[in-house]
Amino acid sequence: MSIDRVGALPRPHAVVFDWDSTLVDNWGAIARALDLTFVAMGHVPWTEDEVRARAKKSLRDTFPELFGDRTDEATRLFYDGFGAVHLETLRALEGSLDVLERLRMLAVPTAVVSNKAGGYLRREAEHLGWDRYFHRIVGATDAPRDKPAPDPVHMALEGTGVAAGPAVWFVGDSAVDLACAHAAGCTAVLLHPEDPHPEDLSAHPPAIHLPGCLALLRQLDD
Repeated sequence: MSIDRVGALPRPHAVVFDWDSTLVDNWGAIARALDLTFVAMGHVPWTEDEVRARAKKSLRDTFPELFGDRTDEATRLFYDGFGAVHLETLRALEGSLDVLERLRMLAVPTAVVSNKAGGYLRREAEHLGWDRYFHRIVGATDAPRDKPAPDPVHMALEGTGVAAGPAVWFVGDSAVDLACAHAAGCTAVLLHPEDPHPEDLSAHPPAIHLPGCLALLRQLDD
């Protein structure tokens, strides 16, 4: 497939997706597990809005800052709470399955790179019946470093015959995703309903900002 243009973007040879708030919504389970963890650890819980805004990096990168030498205990508490409910609260975002189907029809390989722990991430994809769409599903701790480092992107693309670069779209909803896209040299595609975005994106601006998966689908059809 040659690199011509799709709208304002280079035509993708591969697409790497973030997971939460990009293809699915499972913040309810994350918020409940963090609430249980924070209360047990004597911290003031975050609201769900705060969780959505602040829980972007992986636990191995954020929990040591929050819990210090009690990080292992906090991690166990979180995963006990999250694992109990994450499949029942999981829902696909509007248009996300349509995007995956269109990319499959176009023979464009896809992958997932998320800061959710890999085992839970892959169980969620399997629960939705979506694991068949992805060449690889890479979660937190699967690669030597998590997003925003480029390591998981390179791992996700191994075996596709496509190297990280402008012909790879990295599609995500947050500044962490954009930083990862830039670090890997990919084309950064921001999916988020708010414009302007609530985070400062000036350090790693997107190539394009779309409100959601339906707009991404239209971009693919241009």
